[in-house]
Amino acid sequence: MNTLDLIIFVAFTVGVVLFGCSFYRKGSTASEFTAAGRSLPGWVVGMSIFATYVSSISYIGYPGKAFASNWNAFVFSLSIPVASYFAAKYFVPFYRHGGSISAYTFLEEKFGRWARFYASACYLLTQIARMGSILYLLAMPMHILMGWDMATVIIATSIAIILYSMLGGVKAVIWADAVQGFILIGGALVCLFILLFSMPEGPGQVFELAANAPEGNKFSLGSFGSDLTSSTFWVCLVYGIFINLQNYGIDQNYVQRYHAAKSNKDARFSALFGGYLFIPVSALFFLIGTALYSYYAAGVAPLPAEIQAKPDFIFPHFIVNSLPVGLRGLLIASIFAAGMSTVSTSVTSAATVIQTDYIKPLRRGKRCEVRGEMIPADATRSLCETRGERNDLFILRLSSLCVGALGSIVAILMLGVKSIIDAWWILSGIFSGGMLGLFFLGIMPRRISRRAAAIGVIVGVVVIAWVSLADAWNLPGVHLHEYLAIVLGTTAIFLVGFLLSLVFSKRSQKSPKAWDKNPSGWDKSPKAWDKKE
Repeated sequence: MNTLDLIIFVAFTVGVVLFGCSFYRKGSTASEFTAAGRSLPGWVVGMSIFATYVSSISYIGYPGKAFASNWNAFVFSLSIPVASYFAAKYFVPFYRHGGSISAYTFLEEKFGRWARFYASACYLLTQIARMGSILYLLAMPMHILMGWDMATVIIATSIAIILYSMLGGVKAVIWADAVQGFILIGGALVCLFILLFSMPEGPGQVFELAANAPEGNKFSLGSFGSDLTSSTFWVCLVYGIFINLQNYGIDQNYVQRYHAAKSNKDARFSALFGGYLFIPVSALFFLIGTALYSYYAAGVAPLPAEIQAKPDFIFPHFIVNSLPVGLRGLLIASIFAAGMSTVSTSVTSAATVIQTDYIKPLRRGKRCEVRGEMIPADATRSLCETRGERNDLFILRLSSLCVGALGSIVAILMLGVKSIIDAWWILSGIFSGGMLGLFFLGIMPRRISRRAAAIGVIVGVVVIAWVSLADAWNLPGVHLHEYLAIVLGTTAIFLVGFLLSLVFSKRSQKSPKAWDKNPSGWDKSPKAWDKKE
């Protein structure tokens, strides 16, 4: 790496950390740490949602996928408008009306504490796997550029991200995400421009070579057949719809951002803006991968066999060997921008889940005692509240540290993975545990009983395990594509829970719980929620 490239990269990384740390305020509260005091404009929150989506998985994995095959994975992006629409119209007002910063509080009120623990545990596993995938991709370019040990880079990067996440909370994370979002888009556009105008016969050669590739059209969206054992157009589309509905509907990353916006209108705008912006930007990354194929197919530069065998290394290899001095540093900085924004988001949201869904319930009902000098009751209450805020803030920061450390360990364990995008999609489908099905049961009318929901979850987990492990363990029966794990798991939880509830309702008395009189508030119109701004 040239000295100038190194200076640009280091300046960017240090600048992001210092920028995030600048949001640290002595005496800040747990609410400010988790929801930024509901003070942020919609465009900033939307840019943060977008930057969280465009992780290093997208920045490196999408070009690698397009280089090695086609645009089949882009079908995932085409499913986002469905989730964005439902988020803006239903999810945003629902969560802001509920008041709790946790996405899983209403599951406890509906089905009991087990449901909250199950959903939050699934979320934590998913986020740790995601952090590991992204940290791995952050370390890869530096390994290629400098020959640095990837495990060392992973640990050093984790420390930098955890530092500003712990000090600044979600406000620092969202503002840093917004800045990083602009940087990563700029870097990708510059790279595509260079690729297009480096072709011997001009930009048109990129499309000609890709469309007539020996292995098939590189712009293909995949087979439109009914095969459920491979990654067809329909398998990717259905997978994308379920994953994105889960992201926007019950993912703490998104719910926390809904709360951070200063109004319902801004929160709705952020959901639409962040989702729709991802579609053209993801197309940009796939076009980069296709252009890389044409670039090397035209013989503009040599491509070593060991790099070609591992598609995730293609884009970093191009950056190292084909970009001019200065731009290399910019592109590496933009890759880091994509990764740091997503990891920092996962750190703060996972810490929030640990504090609100695990620690607070354990402390529920405990008295605060003030020993020593006699003081008035009001002062005692104020002192107890202050102590509680300090304890909550300490737990949030400690949880951020622990979650970040676990993500680093997972990243080191992923060093032998061939395609990170495939690994992440499979892991996210498994670890999500079909909790979207439980969420759908939670917003149904009151006749969904707790017992029926619990049985539905058990059946769903078994279905997910079967789809995920059938091929690896050579189990009997039809082997479906792993992407369908979340689809079938979610469907099983919802259908089993709903149908069993119909059976149980005929034999059981009406629950006396106050929650059953108005189970979720979902039947209220968004306009009714807006009145409680």
